[in-house]
Amino acid sequence: MTAQPVADPTVAVARLISFLETGSVPEGLFAPDVFSDLSLPHWRIQTETARDIIAERVAGHPIPGQVRVERVEHTGHGFTIEFEERWVHEGQQWYCREMIRADVVDDVILEMSIYCTGDWDEAKQREHGQAVRLIRP
Repeated sequence: MTAQPVADPTVAVARLISFLETGSVPEGLFAPDVFSDLSLPHWRIQTETARDIIAERVAGHPIPGQVRVERVEHTGHGFTIEFEERWVHEGQQWYCREMIRADVVDDVILEMSIYCTGDWDEAKQREHGQAVRLIRP
């Protein structure tokens, strides 16, 4: 299926955030043959079905957490979203920043390119906080 122009991908964005925060997949979030291309600092993973992308997410982030959206922009074929995630795992607070470009048709995500900083444990967050002063959160 080829992405068609999208008037308003708000439903798809809300479903995606719900999935990221809870680990539960909202009905109609992904097309069955959704393609994803995940880029990490030292790795790249691609999936070609909804089942595979869900399995990859659960393996990489098995614990629900909180998403803080920094920016959403509607594109001619879907949206981009810039956000950070925080979650607790094995007694530590974890953090990552991500950006996703998604193609959407009828509120369903057909394709996603995902860029992630990688997961930062508490030690990495402290190291970063001591080395860098962020101008914006």
